[in-house]
Amino acid sequence: MNGVITILRRSPRASLGLGILVTLVLLALLAPAFTAHSPTSQAYGTWLKPGGAHLLGTTALGQDIWAQLLYGARLTLLIGFAVGLVATAIATAMGLAAAYFGGKTDEAINVLLNVFLVLPGLPLLIIASAFLRGGGVWSIILVISLTGWAWGARVLRSQALALRNRDFVQAAVASGEGAGRIIFAEMLPNLAGLIAANFFGTALYAVLSEAGLAFLGMGDVSQVTWGTMLYWAQAKGSLLQGAWWWVAAPGLCIALLGTAFALINFGIDEVTNPRVMHANKATRVLRRKHANAAPLASPGSAQSLLAIRNLDAGYVTPGGNVRAVRDVSLDVAPGEFLGLAGESGCGKSTLAFAATRLLDAPGVVFGGEARLAGKDLLGLSPEELRRVRWKDYSLVFQASMNILNPVLKVREQVYDAMQAHGIQDQAKLEARARELFQLVGIREDYLSAYPHQLSGGMKQRVVIAIALALEPKLVVMDEPTTALDVVVQRQILQEIDAVRRRLGISIVFITHDLSLLVEMSDRIAIMYAGEVVEEASASAIYTHPKHPYTRKLMSAFPPLEGPRERRAGIPGRPPALSQSIQGCPFFERCPSRMPGVCNEKPLQKFDEATGHSVACFLYDPTVDPQRKEQHEALASD
Repeated sequence: MNGVITILRRSPRASLGLGILVTLVLLALLAPAFTAHSPTSQAYGTWLKPGGAHLLGTTALGQDIWAQLLYGARLTLLIGFAVGLVATAIATAMGLAAAYFGGKTDEAINVLLNVFLVLPGLPLLIIASAFLRGGGVWSIILVISLTGWAWGARVLRSQALALRNRDFVQAAVASGEGAGRIIFAEMLPNLAGLIAANFFGTALYAVLSEAGLAFLGMGDVSQVTWGTMLYWAQAKGSLLQGAWWWVAAPGLCIALLGTAFALINFGIDEVTNPRVMHANKATRVLRRKHANAAPLASPGSAQSLLAIRNLDAGYVTPGGNVRAVRDVSLDVAPGEFLGLAGESGCGKSTLAFAATRLLDAPGVVFGGEARLAGKDLLGLSPEELRRVRWKDYSLVFQASMNILNPVLKVREQVYDAMQAHGIQDQAKLEARARELFQLVGIREDYLSAYPHQLSGGMKQRVVIAIALALEPKLVVMDEPTTALDVVVQRQILQEIDAVRRRLGISIVFITHDLSLLVEMSDRIAIMYAGEVVEEASASAIYTHPKHPYTRKLMSAFPPLEGPRERRAGIPGRPPALSQSIQGCPFFERCPSRMPGVCNEKPLQKFDEATGHSVACFLYDPTVDPQRKEQHEALASD
């Protein structure tokens, strides 16, 4: 029930579709309340026009068309829903069984699928209906169900096959879970949207099939359905008599039913898979002017290439908004290597993707500003963004080695970004590709290779080369070396730094490994719970970390020399970002916390030195110094 309410709240189209469907169902169920006439009675005058006692007139046999429309909806909807349930159940069972068990089971089901798919649908329906004629409405349901499940099974099988090879399913198999639990608890919920779409599609197919069979006289024309209404209308020449409403009424209702199914289906897709609904769309921006916003650097300022001010971003969820980035202001100077560090889930990637308009749905920018060389990235149209991306800034994604297309040669993929921005001359493309490979330390002959012929480190270098293809002013790197061994990590980082110095580009490097950033970065920003809690030069962070959280991060990795020491993690966990946070977000985990101050006062940043800011009340000049010393001493103990 909660899922239905969520779909209706978040999708106006689903709400409209369900409204139409509920209206049709209520008209069918409460037919006696809307008409006093019997749908089969022939006691009325023939060919009466709409109006008076007969809202839609009467038939050639003197039957009330409005009564037939209401009562006919009962059987029509019954056929649609029953066939939808039966055919979807068969399709789901076949698709999941084929995908999970594979081998001979998959082969046998595939043969059966191909047999049903190769047979022409309408002739098969006609032949089966002829054999089962006289069996009533349930024979129609059986025939349509048995001829309408194959397409859904084929689609569900292909999606279930992809799920079968996912890591979480493999882990469930390895842990000894039974086939039933894996299918119903692990795989089935991930196919819910597709199964729902299959149900509505099959239900509509059933209604149209029944109408088609009835129109051809192959159904039980003694029953009252929207299909048999069309049959009798054409059999009695209603259009020749000018009684077009006899045809229009059931036809319009069938169209309305199809529209309702389609709208509900759109709504389910939108809620269960928002990334599909928002594909190729820029990040949604709900701009609001921040009351305390600091002035942005002027477009021509040499001090700031990327200027982020009071950025609020996060995710819209059924349980409320999640503010993964909270009022963050940050600057990146031309040619600077800025490191973003913090625990997983602290908002590093969300900050970078929100500022560059690459935050996928349901991600959204709630407010703030982000300017690149004076251009307001949050205000650009999708076409303007397309022209700016890769030319003015580019990105290297986490585990980006997996983004290379396995069926295209590396050369084509290196060319792609350059061709998209107007470089079409093959000689220039080839020369630039070779130059890029030299920059990142790969032999030029690997341009003719396929991605599977390259090692993980080489593929990562290829992705970095693609990001540098148009010499952007800024490159955002989201943990680009996470999946690589430490030797390859160091090599790639050294090459990134050498390329940065040679080309004069700025780099924002995101990682949870602070030891990497201390060596490579010019400046480091420490994030916690969506906020920048400390910002300073790499040397200052290394030698004099100020924030208790930064100190804990620094003490988490051991030095290479000196006596061995026991290392410990940070107890507790970060606060929930779906809730408002009063005071310092690190309060519950902080060894130096000051109750009555840290958990009550609005968090502020304090400048401890030139270029070194820290969001911690230990540096608040209004707090009693003795109290600070006392809590610092307790923390050191």
